[in-house]
Amino acid sequence: MATMQLDIVTPERKVYSEQVDMVIARAAEGDIGILPHHTPFISPLKISAVKVKKGEEEFHVAVSGGFLEVHDNQVTLLAETAEMPGEIDVNRAKEAKKRAEQRLQNQKQEDIDFKRAQLSLQRAMIRIRVGGDGE
Repeated sequence: MATMQLDIVTPERKVYSEQVDMVIARAAEGDIGILPHHTPFISPLKISAVKVKKGEEEFHVAVSGGFLEVHDNQVTLLAETAEMPGEIDVNRAKEAKKRAEQRLQNQKQEDIDFKRAQLSLQRAMIRIRVGGDGE
């Protein structure tokens, strides 16, 4: 079966670099499935769990925004942040989720940045899901 190169990088590090069979990511216009020899494509990424299939193995990577580029049988995710399942501290993510929910509930009482609190909640929920404790 044909494969393609997947590189997931952040400003701090290369998170993943392997030949894979399929990538499913949440692009700006919705979910996109990428198979080997996909047509060239560039799109912003949303906060999401990127699904990676490699042989019989299937896993998710928690991604917080960035860009997706596909060309010449190579997929590059340039992410603001990206974490593999084993790197996620689920308890810390649950605490972040709780803080974000409290900020959103108290929005009328406090002068908070609503959009920032929403994004924080989304990131925490994706991290919990990918980290293996989908609540």
